[in-house]
Amino acid sequence: MAGWGVVREFFRDVGVRGWVHARCFGCGAEAGVGADEPVVLASVVKVLLVLEFARQVVAGQVDPADRVRVGGADRLGGVGTAGCHDDVELSLRDAAFFALTLSDNTAADLLFDRVGIDNVRSLVRELGLAGTRIVGAPRNIVQSMAEDIGARDAAEFAARFPALTAAEILGTRALDPHRTTASTPRAMTRLLTLIGQDRAGPAEACRWVRDLMRQQVNWHRLAGAFPPEVRVWAKTGTLPGVRNEIGVLEYPDGSRYAVAVFTRADTVAQRLPEVDRAIGAVAAHAIGSISHGCTSPALGSTAAGALPLRHAR
Repeated sequence: MAGWGVVREFFRDVGVRGWVHARCFGCGAEAGVGADEPVVLASVVKVLLVLEFARQVVAGQVDPADRVRVGGADRLGGVGTAGCHDDVELSLRDAAFFALTLSDNTAADLLFDRVGIDNVRSLVRELGLAGTRIVGAPRNIVQSMAEDIGARDAAEFAARFPALTAAEILGTRALDPHRTTASTPRAMTRLLTLIGQDRAGPAEACRWVRDLMRQQVNWHRLAGAFPPEVRVWAKTGTLPGVRNEIGVLEYPDGSRYAVAVFTRADTVAQRLPEVDRAIGAVAAHAIGSISHGCTSPALGSTAAGALPLRHAR
């Protein structure tokens, strides 16, 4: 497709492989690179998890005020309750809040326990998210990595992690889209579109998920490439070598675009700001490359690093 060499340059210049798909809410027109190839979801899966939780709440199947306790055995390390030193008690509703806004892995584990992994898988089938697989909760992903490097448990894995080579880490099941929780960029923009159009469940559930995604604290990927008048609701996903984000861009004129960007690097460095910036730049280019059937397309820049987004009239 003409112009997609620019996207490949964005990815190549920051040392990653990448996949992207963008979809216009107004006319359904699409654009992307590798849109149907399998990609590791990482914490992007928490969107599906919280959506299923919200649907169950609206259906009266679960009380969002029910209390859960995070003990030492539950903590995986990281942000939110996952990294607390002491036991924490919170509601299921707040666990969902932490899972989407902070990407709290332990909060997500608690929700998976309550809503049921099979129900989340059923949701995937109901929404027609082709190529999407959920192998388990965050703790299961960590356990698979521990097993693959010969560690007895997550604690031993964490202790040994700093001494592992990149090849050892990147060779684990958790980073193989054919053996871990995975999907495709096209399936993820379908999910976002369904949530945005109140078609992924009751309107109240969809609205609540969007509101939580608007409160995400990580705004240095997709949102970093767009001016403040463009509203964003999104969710990142990060694992060693993996940096992703899916989200919806809402323009002042009312047009909306779902976009999903996934990347894979051959390094396990935790800070890769150049990759984060490239995710936003690629998203902007993908939106600007859509051939529209509606009247108000966004015009993305094709220059690497440029800030996109002026609406044409």
